Amino acid sequence: MEWLADPQLWIAFLTLTVLELVLGIDNIVFISILAGKLPPEQQSRARYIGLGLALMMRVILLFSLTWVIGLTAPLFAVFGQEISGRDLVLLIGGLFLLAKSTHEIHGSLEGDEGHKSAKIYPSFVGVLIQIALLDIVFSLDSVITAVGMVDNLWIMIGAVVVSIVFMMAFAGSIGAFVQKHPTIKMLALSFLILIGVTLIAEGLDQHIPKGYIYFAMAFSVLVEILNLRLRKAKTAPVHLHNPYDDRDEAKALQME
Repeated sequence: MEWLADPQLWIAFLTLTVLELVLGIDNIVFISILAGKLPPEQQSRARYIGLGLALMMRVILLFSLTWVIGLTAPLFAVFGQEISGRDLVLLIGGLFLLAKSTHEIHGSLEGDEGHKSAKIYPSFVGVLIQIALLDIVFSLDSVITAVGMVDNLWIMIGAVVVSIVFMMAFAGSIGAFVQKHPTIKMLALSFLILIGVTLIAEGLDQHIPKGYIYFAMAFSVLVEILNLRLRKAKTAPVHLHNPYDDRDEAKALQME
């Protein structure tokens, strides 16, 4: 229990927790968009189950550190480019994210053909399967980042658990905000395309500093929030001025 009094370990725990939260933002957005396609009474349950699957996936991978680290070893080479197990997962996940995000954008803009009059909800199990597939990709990236920062298994597990609990607490608010504002949803889907391209680049050993990506995303969100406030100000109720009220008021003053 001496490690509890070590300030360096606490700093590592807090740093890793914040990093896991940042890395989990894209996971929350994707889960919120997929859960938003379900009937309203099932959306909250889908978000919690999706984040629960993410937590379970991360913990399992953390207990399988030897296997995770082994995924970075080259399996084969294509045109002189070495491909590891991690690269394969990132490539497949990135391509899936690109295809899914593009499909969601097309559905939002064009609508579902043949279902103009009635809204057709996807199956609950089908949505969970899609969430689980992306959880594998996001969890692998998260765990490899944790392994590179800290060498204490229990600190890594603690940071992952705390970050997922925070995500669960705010997932509902984020999901409702995304679904309420169509432009925010479109921006989120664009972010997922950006993340998909980044995953493909990472799978090809082309490292893109995540700070640049998150700065671009944060700047875009800030601009969109300003746009939302501007649109809200323009749609505020306008109180029409009746000129006859001024005449009546002037007459009343003359009589006095």
